[in-house]
Amino acid sequence: MGAITSISTSDLIEMKRRGEKIACLTAYDASFARLADAAGVDILLVGDSLGMVVQGHDSTLGVRLNDMIYHAQLVRRGVKRSLVVVDMPFMSYATPYQALGNAGRLLGESGAQVVKLEGGAWLAATVELLGARGIPVCGHLGLLPQSINKLGGYRVQGRDPQGAEVIKRDAEALESVGVAMLVLECVPSQLAAEISAAATIPVIGIGAGPGCDGQVLVVYDMLGISERLPRFAKNFLAVRAGVEEAFRDYAGAVKRGEFPGAEHGFE
Repeated sequence: MGAITSISTSDLIEMKRRGEKIACLTAYDASFARLADAAGVDILLVGDSLGMVVQGHDSTLGVRLNDMIYHAQLVRRGVKRSLVVVDMPFMSYATPYQALGNAGRLLGESGAQVVKLEGGAWLAATVELLGARGIPVCGHLGLLPQSINKLGGYRVQGRDPQGAEVIKRDAEALESVGVAMLVLECVPSQLAAEISAAATIPVIGIGAGPGCDGQVLVVYDMLGISERLPRFAKNFLAVRAGVEEAFRDYAGAVKRGEFPGAEHGFE
């Protein structure tokens, strides 16, 4: 396992306070984690997206807790600086005490620092319980891949006034019970900017336009090697001769506020 990371959730709050953009990428193994860490990426997210981009499934629903522990262990071994956040997989946090047991295993066995949960105000009791036991939580609103069967597809969320208001209320509810940070996925750029401005915690966007405090991409999208590149992504390898340079370009573009641009968001 690598040395203790130098970035904490408190550091991220301070970065938001001084207006420094936060660079985040997914990672699933030690080699890519090492490159991203050395490039200055602040957060490495061990995403359950591994079910699709690594395991070849058509959704994230087949990922299991042991899968997340294994990949988080690999990522942690490649890290010296970045904060490691790990997704809790589908149905591993349906109740607060189920979440507590599984989150304890996830962090205890992998060395990651933060767990990420998909969902809104219904998670309030879970977030409070985890926080009381010393487990930091990252929230996730907007498009929720684990709810794909309910949503009926990968669509932008919050375009209508009612949907936008629900996301705003959920963001407020999660912050009020102590989430350390929040991911907004595939929501209109204006809505994401409003939530980011109102929150005191860092808000990380993906398909949420340039108004968030930071940006996350799936690493394979950033390198242009996914089967289909989402509209909100950019291939940073296309203009570089090597993967290491692409990682540095991504981190730098996020830090300078050059990525994402308006073209990478939704109305």
